[in-house]
Amino acid sequence: MRTLRSMNVTAIQPLPLDRARQAAPQVFERLREQIIALTLAPGTVLARNELMAQFGVSQTPIRDALLKLAEEGLVDIFPQHATVVSPIDLPAAQQAHFLRRSVELEVVRTLALRARESGADRSFVPRLQALIARQRAMLDAQDFESFAETDQSLHRQLCEAAEVPDLWALIRSRSGHLDRLRRLHLPVPGKAQSILDDHARILAAIADGDADRAQEALRQHLSGTLAQADEIRARFPDYVRG
Repeated sequence: MRTLRSMNVTAIQPLPLDRARQAAPQVFERLREQIIALTLAPGTVLARNELMAQFGVSQTPIRDALLKLAEEGLVDIFPQHATVVSPIDLPAAQQAHFLRRSVELEVVRTLALRARESGADRSFVPRLQALIARQRAMLDAQDFESFAETDQSLHRQLCEAAEVPDLWALIRSRSGHLDRLRRLHLPVPGKAQSILDDHARILAAIADGDADRAQEALRQHLSGTLAQADEIRARFPDYVRG
């Protein structure tokens, strides 16, 4: 049986809430970010009273934020007992990978075919090149948290360029377990550099209008972490189940 760890309230790093906006979505986003980043690790108990004090809000926004986290499978709510950050669920990560690969294969194909068209809007290419350059600087600084955030931004912008931003929102909402697994894998020597190389190959193929090459580069890019799932689970048995 897993031992529940009491949450140290100082571990929560909430941004100041915008009082002109609803509190619950803001609390949800901040908690979600820290769960994905593993700042709030699997097994961490999220005490509602402590969250209320930390965010300076009433019980209702905290309850609503935790319910939404539960919908994404990121916390387990035990009524009248505790809310606990869930372990990483490998079957859920595998399903998220299937969804993401299916959508993004079509995204990169769409963008590559569009790049062949005369007068096509290619303004997203330099934007993505700039993101890759930022990732390279973050890798040099060993700033893996910012590196991972920029990685997500790059894939989001691919979907936006293909004019399917709602599909990125769907992928994101289903990918909490996969994204946490990737965070465990990211510090492994050579992994971040491999991600950078993959991004460069995907973008080069799109810019060249080579849809087949773009799809093959994407397949390679998205396959790395799940291929190492057994090793990751062996290294972090308290974090990963399934």
